[in-house]
Amino acid sequence: MKRHQTLHLKAPDNWVNDPNGFIYYKGYYHLFYQYFPYGPRWGTMHWGHAISRDLVTWEHKGLALYPTTRADLNGCFSGSAIEEGGKLYLVYTGVRYEVVNPDDPHTCLNEQFESSQLMISSDDGFRFDNEHGKEVIIPPVTDPSIGDRTHTRDPKIWRGKDAWYLVLGSTMEEKYGEVLFYRSEDLHTWTYVNKAWKGPEYGWMWECPDYFETEGGGVLLLSAMGFLTNGEKEKNQSLCFPVTFDESECRMQIPDQYQYLDYGLDLYAPQTTLDKDGRRIMTAWLRMPKVTAEGWIGMFCSPRVAERQGGHIYFRMHPNIRSAYAKIIRDTAEASEDGYMAAFELEDGETIDIGGFLITRKGNQIVTDRTQVYPANVEGAHLISETPEIRDGFRLEVLVDPNLIEVYINDGEYVISNAVYDLENKISCSRDKAIRLSTTGNKG
Repeated sequence: MKRHQTLHLKAPDNWVNDPNGFIYYKGYYHLFYQYFPYGPRWGTMHWGHAISRDLVTWEHKGLALYPTTRADLNGCFSGSAIEEGGKLYLVYTGVRYEVVNPDDPHTCLNEQFESSQLMISSDDGFRFDNEHGKEVIIPPVTDPSIGDRTHTRDPKIWRGKDAWYLVLGSTMEEKYGEVLFYRSEDLHTWTYVNKAWKGPEYGWMWECPDYFETEGGGVLLLSAMGFLTNGEKEKNQSLCFPVTFDESECRMQIPDQYQYLDYGLDLYAPQTTLDKDGRRIMTAWLRMPKVTAEGWIGMFCSPRVAERQGGHIYFRMHPNIRSAYAKIIRDTAEASEDGYMAAFELEDGETIDIGGFLITRKGNQIVTDRTQVYPANVEGAHLISETPEIRDGFRLEVLVDPNLIEVYINDGEYVISNAVYDLENKISCSRDKAIRLSTTGNKG
């Protein structure tokens, strides 16, 4: 029996990456995800499926989507979900390889493939007709002035004032990333309207775009391929921009100013939705360097509330997550198997040691060091993370999972999330300090 997972949704087995189809529908939060069911590595993509009543306790429900048509023969890539007329609609990228790698049927040679956008629906959110229920809604892009036939993917859909809208990630001649905007009156017929871009210094291709409005203004999330250029292992990075968007013309103004989604630089492919109370919430894939002892690789960060205030985007701990840590404990030995939360303030020069993971305040920055709890010899590994200059104090809430540490600073002014391995079950400080410890009630 697969256990119910608290706090951090992990791969049921084998491999997972991007979150997909994140939505609250008929009393459940549905989180689909990129899944390779045949081994702990990337391969022909399927959609796994997990549900939750509260964003805290998750249950895996098996496969939702798998390749069945010419358009998605070699993978059901990332996409999103909407509700209309009581039905749940999934939109996603279908991939067809033109030349299959003879040494590995789950990959192609030299990125020779084409991408289409497909849709499928369900009356209950659980049953999808993979054999007969798929529809191509946007065929491969053939006009090079718009985008790329191969690298156009990851549709995010939303309801506007008078129509449905969809944004796709793409590239212009593999030189700079861009987003493409489409409009539809009926979900089935889509028309290209406009595009937005920045330039080659912002990555050669933009994946997993997500546009949404908050009370403080519009926000664009995207995952820029090739953004880091100094030999880092994770050169693809997720960025956030405060933007303005004219729906009538699908015209988006993207400033030069950006933030990282997360300053641990491990999170990728974020997706947002509205929770049942109308908050904009986000989750993202945690990139991991090696398979765990249990035989899985890949998990998701805790859901976060996204808010824009002026030009800054906050990612706050969701109140359901904070409430889950209701049990006060005296030391880490009393924590549940899902880990614990540590809350404290840091003075300049102080270091907290969480099982070998170091959190230090250096002037007006928070710096983390995972050198002791990360696999050795990972070429280009990002071991030291740091925030920009912090404005609102140095109040920290740290979620500690055996494979993921999330450091929330000043209620989401910045967050640092890092994959970890072989974490020791202890916590200490370089100076005498009050550390509030709490845990969940989950016992597995």
